[in-house]
Amino acid sequence: MLMPVFRVMFHEPCIPPNTGNAIRMVAGTGCELHLVEPLGFDLSEPQLRRAGLDYHDLASVTVHPHLAAAWEAIGDARVFAFTAHATTHYTDVSYQEGDVLLFGPEPTGLSPEILGDPHITEQLRIPMLPGRRSLNLSNAAALVTYEAWRQHGFPGAV
Repeated sequence: MLMPVFRVMFHEPCIPPNTGNAIRMVAGTGCELHLVEPLGFDLSEPQLRRAGLDYHDLASVTVHPHLAAAWEAIGDARVFAFTAHATTHYTDVSYQEGDVLLFGPEPTGLSPEILGDPHITEQLRIPMLPGRRSLNLSNAAALVTYEAWRQHGFPGAV
């Protein structure tokens, strides 16, 4: 297995297929997926298993009982929180190996308390047309993960 380049973190995800899609994405990129409880589903849920296909054994997935445990596990890594309220685009960052890409639950996103947490290095946004609330969670995570991986030349990819 490849060394993880980036860490994707879902705070309190609610929709099983989004997490299943993220499992598939991290398996394909060599990244880690960190899930912060409470989860809105059971990890054995059929929709999650179906969305992740047969990639579950190829993915690095860690479940943390709460955000404090997740912060402890990632150490002093840079944490980029994704929110529609940020002004900096996700493409304006030079990502570094080990960075954490933090996404909030569907449909609310990250709370103001989490966005203000001192572990957050910077808040970033994915640009969209006016009047649109957000992208699908797994799509947003894939978009940002692939941009970060692209900046490093897609190490390990064929």
